[in-house]
Amino acid sequence: MTRTTPAPVHWKIVVDARDPHAQADFWAAALHYELEDHSALIEKLLGFGAVPADLTMASHGRRAWRDLAAVRHPEDPHQEESGTGLGRRLLFQRVPEAKTVKNRLHLDLHPGEGLRAAEVERLAALGASVLSEVKEPSGEWVVMADPEGNEFCVH
Repeated sequence: MTRTTPAPVHWKIVVDARDPHAQADFWAAALHYELEDHSALIEKLLGFGAVPADLTMASHGRRAWRDLAAVRHPEDPHQEESGTGLGRRLLFQRVPEAKTVKNRLHLDLHPGEGLRAAEVERLAALGASVLSEVKEPSGEWVVMADPEGNEFCVH
């Protein structure tokens, strides 16, 4: 049987970061996601001599990519061999420059009815900061920034 409609496109959100591992730690805690463990793939590639060791570092007691770190939804599938998530995930990649302008894309977090204030408090304890509280006819939310200044909203 031939497929008449194309399969959905797999995607991830990629975020530029000065410190991808610190960002991954923050967002894993913020979203209750899991840090991706790429150590088996890295060890395999190092063993073959396919990548130099200076592209890696130690993170959480295991080998990790120096310039990349990712988090994934704990219920989504992932590749056992590489540790790469196959569903909802955020990938943080090292860039040399700091964030300088407002995001053109941001995450909206929805902790549940009546839980916004507690969630804002929890996220602030993780290192986020409150930028503003918005009250409009269309709704209320809190605009926050992660530890590197990327804006997101808590509804």
